[in-house]
Amino acid sequence: MLEKLQEIVRRFTDDENIVITVDSVLLTDLGLNSYELVQMICAVEDEFDVEIPDRAIGSFKIANDVLGYIATHK
Repeated sequence: MLEKLQEIVRRFTDDENIVITVDSVLLTDLGLNSYELVQMICAVEDEFDVEIPDRAIGSFKIANDVLGYIATHK
């Protein structure tokens, strides 16, 4: 799942070579702004066939938060 998440993140950053880990901070380490984060989450929903409510997005600080949500709600 981490590799797929990394592919999605690359679509929303200027760095095609960005490498993420489970501890990557979404806004600072990956350089995403809040709008890009929401757009990325929409792509995650499509890719992993999961619905993520807006209130959950605010709790996503690191990549593992997103992966954990997917794992528990898929």
